[in-house]
Amino acid sequence: MPNDLATKNSMPKEIAPMAVAPVDLATMKSPARAGRRRFARALAMVLLGLSLGACSGFNLFGKEDTPPDEAADRLYNDGLYLLNVKHDPKEAAKKFEEVDRQHPYSEWARKSLIMTSYSYYQANAYDDCVTAAQRYITLHPGSPDAAYAQYLIGASNFEEIPDITRDQTRTEKALAALQEVIRKYPSSEYAVSAKQKIEVARDQLAGKEMETGRYYLDKKDYTGAINRFKVVVTKYQTTRHVEEALMRLTEAYMALGIVEEAQTAAAVLGHNFPDSPWYRHAYQLVTSGGAVPNENQGSWISKAFRKVGLG
Repeated sequence: MPNDLATKNSMPKEIAPMAVAPVDLATMKSPARAGRRRFARALAMVLLGLSLGACSGFNLFGKEDTPPDEAADRLYNDGLYLLNVKHDPKEAAKKFEEVDRQHPYSEWARKSLIMTSYSYYQANAYDDCVTAAQRYITLHPGSPDAAYAQYLIGASNFEEIPDITRDQTRTEKALAALQEVIRKYPSSEYAVSAKQKIEVARDQLAGKEMETGRYYLDKKDYTGAINRFKVVVTKYQTTRHVEEALMRLTEAYMALGIVEEAQTAAAVLGHNFPDSPWYRHAYQLVTSGGAVPNENQGSWISKAFRKVGLG
């Protein structure tokens, strides 16, 4: 034993640590505790593997969480089939939306977006049509189909124009969107249809003003009535309502005793619409008060008609 100790002590210092293995005192004292630690470390590694697998989109069995994408052209053609053959525009819109979802920023996605808007228009889902069309214009403002997207916005609002007894917000939106077609795309194939719809929308708004003006007139609120008829004469004088508006102005001004304005309203009505039955009423109103139709060139009524080349 002394000889063994002498041999160990005589080893060079630089290699001595290699001859003495480190001892885990905790392991020596409690083998069960060491086993529990090894199990905890193994469990942590398994949980880490599961976490990484979830982040990468795969589970432990090598299967994907989501199905593979379908080919863009196949989805697009499925949408066309549903739209044109099955006549199911709502389902067609879903197919076109799927192209955009699975293949964003592709050319197929661009084409599908305008078809989504059109499909919703055909399905009478006008709010969805407007949403898709507005998104198309935002993403592809320079595209040739941007004109059609803008037209669809106007046409969708146009289709929901209510009768004149109700709020005309939809009509105003339709008018603004359709005027945008004329302003931005005057030579497009949609400009002619947009102009036709604009005239209908303007006539609707003029009709709403006339309805409100007649209400004030019946209540003998002549100032309120004049303000409404004035809107028709200044903003919507190319509509069919302008003849009655001029006659109602004659009536309101005569009731207030403002004869000169009544004379001007009747004179402008007779000059521009001599065969109108509304002129005959206006003429009778003025002459019954001992006056005749006579245009005052300084009147706002006369100026309004000269501004657009009438009168």
